Amino acid sequence: MSDLTATVSETTNGFHVDGYEKISYDFTFLDGVFNLENPQLANCYERWGRVLAVTDLNVYNVYGEQIERYFEHYGLTLKVHKTKIGEKAKTIPTFLSIVDSMTEFGIYRKEPVLVVGGGLVTDVAGFACAAYRRNTNFIRVPTTVIGLIDASVSIKVAVNYGNYKNRLGAYHAPIHTFLDFTFLRTLPTAQIRNGFAELIKISTCSHLNTFNLLDKYCEELIETGFGRTDGASKEVRDAADTINKDGIHEMLKLETPNLHEIGLDRVIAYGHTWSPMHELVPETPLRHGHAISIDMAYSATLANDRKLISDEEHRRVLNLFSRAGLSMDHPQFDEEILDKGTAAILKTRDGKLRAAVPSPLGSCKFLNDVTADELNAALRRHKKIMKQYPRNGEGLEAYVDASDTGYTENNNAEVEAIETAAEKAGDLNGHGAIHGGSVPNGYLNGINGVKEKMANGNGSVDGLTNGTNGFINGSRA
Repeated sequence: MSDLTATVSETTNGFHVDGYEKISYDFTFLDGVFNLENPQLANCYERWGRVLAVTDLNVYNVYGEQIERYFEHYGLTLKVHKTKIGEKAKTIPTFLSIVDSMTEFGIYRKEPVLVVGGGLVTDVAGFACAAYRRNTNFIRVPTTVIGLIDASVSIKVAVNYGNYKNRLGAYHAPIHTFLDFTFLRTLPTAQIRNGFAELIKISTCSHLNTFNLLDKYCEELIETGFGRTDGASKEVRDAADTINKDGIHEMLKLETPNLHEIGLDRVIAYGHTWSPMHELVPETPLRHGHAISIDMAYSATLANDRKLISDEEHRRVLNLFSRAGLSMDHPQFDEEILDKGTAAILKTRDGKLRAAVPSPLGSCKFLNDVTADELNAALRRHKKIMKQYPRNGEGLEAYVDASDTGYTENNNAEVEAIETAAEKAGDLNGHGAIHGGSVPNGYLNGINGVKEKMANGNGSVDGLTNGTNGFINGSRA
């Protein structure tokens, strides 16, 4: 939720606007958010009497009946948009399919969409809400470790574009986030491990006490879903609760002064300098946690080369990654990928590397003066060190599989249909042939004709305005 305070003053040649936006949103820790005895979420929708929920298909398959019973119990009509979002399906077509559901539902300007799922789902659905009427409210219920610990903290929402991660997006805060760690009871171990990397990220560069707890309870935390599975000891559960609360709090303290990333030196960008290349380049993508772990482990080696962390601290960081089964290297990480990743991040970070590295463990330093020769030398040393670790530093279950909804799905057919429809609409626009009329300004009239077809409810693909709308409506016509 945001409010804007602004002033307008005259200048010699015009006017000057000075505006300040207040951003306000809440987090609630609530185990069993969809339990009938917990009305907190339902209360958010009492005014509307209905709910449009966007959720991951895997989440719906496990929790769908419980979610439906919950809203029925509170007398709320529920419509569910089930989606398959993985890193390679985190795209504009997926985004537009959510927009279509919002249109069909007839969402009101201030009516919040409910988004239930991991970080990928909240990213794409949040972007749909940011774009829809330029500002539609939403409520987040993250269901994965990454969603709970990392994505829930940020107000960034986005989709990928080509091989560029999060290239199209916005800054759009939810009005409320419910943090329910009981979802981890049913989360596959591979996904627990995947999210564990985010806690290593924040603790290595900003919260030594959390790092110490991760180091002490590493294996137990992963095996018990952060103390949520049956049989988990109270000691591990209490440690997990401390880790989660302190980790989220630390990230909020770091992020909230810089929600719109006006400052580009960001502690929580540790592990995110070269990782986008690791995540999207392989034919079978690396999971996000493994991609950033490779980056973090390499960055720790770079920091050790510069004597920013001691040999003991360096080994401690690498050993934690190894014990967690997280990746520290993979065969495609070579000097060419390192160079491409560096070139890409320099553009994102306004011409500076701004590589976050531990200095010392529990604190952070940003590197801008690293040469290509130094980066390559650190990579060669890193790969030699990796030979001392199991699997040469490669992680367990590092690559995506069917538990990552949408990762293994291929949306080429949908994209091709949209491109065909767009080309056809473009031909019609160019000839001014919609409604059969030839006019001097054919392009403008063509566009109006397309819009008119959509307004008149013609679902044919000729009525395409946004690609997916035309495609979906066309398939239904």
